[in-house]
Amino acid sequence: MMRAPEEDARQLPPIAPRTPRPAPPQARAPMRKDVMIRPVPMRAAAGRRRLTLLAWSLVAGLALAPAPAAAAVEGQLTWAVHISLAPTWFDPAEQSGLITPYMIYYGLHDAVVKPMPGQTLAPSLAQSHTLSKDGLVHEFVLRKGITFHNGEPVTAEDVKFSFERYRGSAAKTIKEKVAAVEIPEPGRVRFRLHKPWPDFLTFYGTATGAAWVVPKKYVEKVGDEGFKKAPIGAGPYKFVSFTPGVELVMDAFDQYWRKKPSVRRLVFKVVPDEASRLAVLKRGDADIVYSIRGALAEEVKRTAGLTLRPTVIQSAQWLYFPEQWDSKSPWHHLKVRQAASLAFDRKGINQAETLGFSRLTGSIIPDIFDFYWKPPASAVTYDPGRARKLLAEAGYPNGFDAGDYNCDATYSNIGEAILNDLQAAGFRAKLRPLERAAFHKANSEKQFKNIVQAASGAFGNAATRIEAFVVTGGAFVYGSYPDLDGLFSEQAGELDRKRREATLHKIQQLVHERQIYAPIWQLAFLNGVGPRVEESGLGLIAGHAYSAPYEDLKIKR
Repeated sequence: MMRAPEEDARQLPPIAPRTPRPAPPQARAPMRKDVMIRPVPMRAAAGRRRLTLLAWSLVAGLALAPAPAAAAVEGQLTWAVHISLAPTWFDPAEQSGLITPYMIYYGLHDAVVKPMPGQTLAPSLAQSHTLSKDGLVHEFVLRKGITFHNGEPVTAEDVKFSFERYRGSAAKTIKEKVAAVEIPEPGRVRFRLHKPWPDFLTFYGTATGAAWVVPKKYVEKVGDEGFKKAPIGAGPYKFVSFTPGVELVMDAFDQYWRKKPSVRRLVFKVVPDEASRLAVLKRGDADIVYSIRGALAEEVKRTAGLTLRPTVIQSAQWLYFPEQWDSKSPWHHLKVRQAASLAFDRKGINQAETLGFSRLTGSIIPDIFDFYWKPPASAVTYDPGRARKLLAEAGYPNGFDAGDYNCDATYSNIGEAILNDLQAAGFRAKLRPLERAAFHKANSEKQFKNIVQAASGAFGNAATRIEAFVVTGGAFVYGSYPDLDGLFSEQAGELDRKRREATLHKIQQLVHERQIYAPIWQLAFLNGVGPRVEESGLGLIAGHAYSAPYEDLKIKR
């Protein structure tokens, strides 16, 4: 176990609030690794999944009628989370371009600016922001009197240090645009750009971890690895302990500038099995459980005292074909990639796995993002006959051995359903689920071949998502096209919003036409909430997957 050591300035440019939309769930048993999936008709597969989950929920129900949370610790909220927590997520410098680390950031840390309820970008450690007339200088004035958990003040030096040590997703992009970080006086930080860049605030405050501030003196004292063992931040909760594979514990930091947290302790318990998460919720051993799907979600709805909280989040999910740039690979053929997209029944899988709540957008860009381009309806068409015909035209009348179907084990239920359909169309592949941290590490290191089922729920806009997943240098880009790279560079310096939007729409159209991805949907995330919770924080920040801001959470009195 790891334990911790003992305004009148101009505000940020107004950003139109995003209204949270309805939401949903998912469901399924944990998959065995490297299992060959036999083709099963979609309806049969969906029915089988529902019967299996129903059996689990009935078993859970026999032993676990809704129990009063008598054993609950006074002032404590407990989550049962669907993934194994990783220490890399304790350090904003290693932000991976995914939403998962923000489950921790919003507790342990604070940022110069960050997404908050009703605002896509809100001042936090900064009380104000100004932009020079020439568009080259972004200046932040920090709030006075804010301290880290160890009592040291948050300074402009910490802001500069946190930016300069940032090495996560899009680090190269943002640092190449910044000519200098200056501290003209205590409490004031200037970012001087090489040339005007309309997306500086978006990349700085949403798409990267560069705005999340850590204490310079402490990090230099303990080192990067020491920091991950005992992190200190400026957020509403301070680190208490972390037991790998078991739990993370944080206690309220009463000196937090925004408000004193009313919940005294947050406990995040690792419960990878979905039926087990439902069980601990019904027992009262957890107050909030993430990712309860299908028949298990229906069980939550039927259980007195429990509440199902569905949210459609900014997490698009998709299939990616990393060998499409290899002329010797079947995936090099456009018709093969088009066939894969036509081969799986998004609507049927949506109904079976997420109760119909996920949105079939046909894009890797969330539809709530700035500069989203709406693809034609054909992007989500299900036509297995046409898929087989395209495979034959590409030279594979009997299909082909498609190798591994790589996925995050958390969503192997979706992978199995899609793979059933792909198998039926002639794509002979084998499911290969990996634990989340291992999956994303392998994906960022470009280790996968054949088929990758991936996703991102990170904040940002269409440009930030394209930077990470489409153009050269992106964190998860295995190959790219010169014309797309050129268009992306063109839009980055375009100050006219309409012209920039047209360029970003063109990029998205070409991604669709070349079938670089086969989009699945914009995920509906279903969560269960117990009877002690007055405010869960779910859905307060538009598009965000998890409870936040933690200082706004409340327990019923």
